[in-house]
Amino acid sequence: MQNIPHVPVLYREVIKSFEKIDSGIIIDCTMGYAGHSSMILESNPNITLIAIDQDQTAIDFSTQRLAPYGDRVSIRKGRFSSVIKDIINEYGVSEIKGVLADIGVSSLQLDQKERGFSYESDNLDMRMDKDAPLSALEVVNDYTISELEEILLEYGELRNYKKIASCIVANRPFSSAKELGEKTKHLMPRGKKIHPATLLMQAIRIEVNDELGELKSLLKSMQDARLEDAIIAIISFHSLEDRIVKQTYVQWSQSCICPNEAMRCTCSRDNELGKIITRKPIMAKDDELKENPRSRSAKMRIFKMSL
Repeated sequence: MQNIPHVPVLYREVIKSFEKIDSGIIIDCTMGYAGHSSMILESNPNITLIAIDQDQTAIDFSTQRLAPYGDRVSIRKGRFSSVIKDIINEYGVSEIKGVLADIGVSSLQLDQKERGFSYESDNLDMRMDKDAPLSALEVVNDYTISELEEILLEYGELRNYKKIASCIVANRPFSSAKELGEKTKHLMPRGKKIHPATLLMQAIRIEVNDELGELKSLLKSMQDARLEDAIIAIISFHSLEDRIVKQTYVQWSQSCICPNEAMRCTCSRDNELGKIITRKPIMAKDDELKENPRSRSAKMRIFKMSL
């Protein structure tokens, strides 16, 4: 019998967001260890679930976990930004009734020190797909100082990004996340509930996996497809990710997309893709925060696509 690794974030809220779907396909873009996937299948007995992940370890585990659901489940390997296009082309826009994406690294990837995501890891990797060419080792040891400054500022939102980048360049090569964290800890922000190295590791991880690019591509794929009747639920853990989702939903909800400076509307006012369900992001309740402290950063926004 499998040891179930963890309870997924915002699990009650995810189930509630899809509770009215009684047929068709729900896509879990970030299957991980099938926490959300198994709950959706259990709560929606008449739907088919297509799950996507790029981590073979997660796929191997979840193939076993979801086996009891038989042909109601299909698992696809790859980056969700490209795989979802194939799914939409294969099944058609009318069959897709729900899309879930839990953006970011899974708890299990963080806990497996050999994956190099944790600041306590003895190596530098951080690849969600172990076969991907770029790892944290190359980013930390080969990027120019200006490239490091850019990702530390944009993805880590670290105010003293220049000093941190200079410290990294002066002390490299690095072979472990632990060593990197130790060398730079005197430059990290203090007084927060998170480990001082968290924002540094986050910035490098986002670069390695192109997480913001993946999110933007996923949203564009759904926009271009113009799904006819689907609930879109995106869970993010980073302010930049949440901002991208929020701004995209606002854009999708507008019928007129003419620039503000336009003297009159020339776009025919038929660009609205649906409506925003959550004006404010859904966040974890107190009991979940006690059970799973990592859920404190999770924010879910929901959009109802309808044409």
